[in-house]
Amino acid sequence: MDEKLQPILDEVLRRNAGEEEFHQAVREVLESLGPVVARHPAYADGALIERLCEPERQIIFRVPWVDDHAQVQINRGFRVQFNSALGPYKGGLRFHPSVNLGIIKFLGFEQTFKNALTGLPIGGGKGGSDFNPRGRSDAEIMRFCQSFMTEMYRHLGEYTDVPAGDIGVGGREIGYLFGQYKRITNRYEAGVLTGKGLVYGGSRARTEATGFGAVFFVRQMLATRGTDFDGKHATVSGSGNVAIYTMEKILQFGGKVVACSDSGGYVVDESGIDLDLVKQIKEIRRERISEYPRLKGASAHYIEKGRIWDVPCEIAMPSATQNELNGKDARQLVQNGVIAVGEGANMPSTPEAVRIFQEAGVLFAPGKAANAGGVATSALEMQQNASRDSWSFRETEERLERIMCNIHDSCADTAEQYGSPGNYVLGANIAGFVRVAEAMRALGLI
Repeated sequence: MDEKLQPILDEVLRRNAGEEEFHQAVREVLESLGPVVARHPAYADGALIERLCEPERQIIFRVPWVDDHAQVQINRGFRVQFNSALGPYKGGLRFHPSVNLGIIKFLGFEQTFKNALTGLPIGGGKGGSDFNPRGRSDAEIMRFCQSFMTEMYRHLGEYTDVPAGDIGVGGREIGYLFGQYKRITNRYEAGVLTGKGLVYGGSRARTEATGFGAVFFVRQMLATRGTDFDGKHATVSGSGNVAIYTMEKILQFGGKVVACSDSGGYVVDESGIDLDLVKQIKEIRRERISEYPRLKGASAHYIEKGRIWDVPCEIAMPSATQNELNGKDARQLVQNGVIAVGEGANMPSTPEAVRIFQEAGVLFAPGKAANAGGVATSALEMQQNASRDSWSFRETEERLERIMCNIHDSCADTAEQYGSPGNYVLGANIAGFVRVAEAMRALGLI
């Protein structure tokens, strides 16, 4: 850590006690900024970096709702509006029992740099609730979403703050949230939420965008080593939206996905994961991945509470949640011959795991770069809403691919410019930081 940056980290730790994920995210960025501060001392003036580490606004509220047994339930809602130097706050909503202020702040901080890397005019924010949608009826989820939006609506707007989905928030939840926003405001402000259904202002390819974008980024990394996905075995953690469409694009590029997971365990299919079956289980039947072997047959087996990273593969795509891949997992992957790791989730690899991959010469794509495709396509959805237009799937996917290629090149070029060729972590952190920092300097003391 650069000596000018250590006091900043110390103050972040002091002011945000107990928020370990936020500490981890800030430390990882500050550890990359030493070369920038040395080359451009002005970035250390005016408490610019300190301001960048402090959210512009933190909103916490209660969410009362009534379950199907007429019992009142109380959850806590959050929205952290982290940085608006580049545009309106933009970032998803997460409904999961693990959600707390520290996690939302870490996600909002990461989102600020991720959104900057897209080159699009969007700031960073994140939100959610400790509500657990698992096992809840559609009616219960609707009532919760309506109560959540009854408070959140006053903080949103297409030029103010534009949420989208994240873990636990898919098309169903976005529909309920948007319906309540429209009902309260008496406005059809389509650009206030993204990830909407196609029939009411959504964008084609938005559902697929995060997974597709991660694979586009990894393909560009592989190309720097003169190779691609064709014929390679891949392991994808998770079986939600990001994981499903990561698997789909890997298959399109000729790869073979041999394992996927959910919070209960993981499934291995030596004949290759049947993606249509996974979609049926997770998107239609809303069941556990443990059902997969029963429906698929002898080629597949399920390991309860195991570590998916024990499965040999050449490409690993952690696409479930933060800190799911630790140092022990990384050593196992390296031992098994992994050549590339692409983060589909936000900060799924621990600092120790990242260090092990980098020391072993494994291509490593950090989430703030690799999974930027979702928010990039959300910004494209906002653009379509603003122009009252709707693009084809092919047109939207082509734009997504160009954006992801540009992000890759920006990260690679920046890493080389600062003396660490191939270090995509450093490249992503510096490239994102410089864009936000330049905007903050131009806007004065805000």
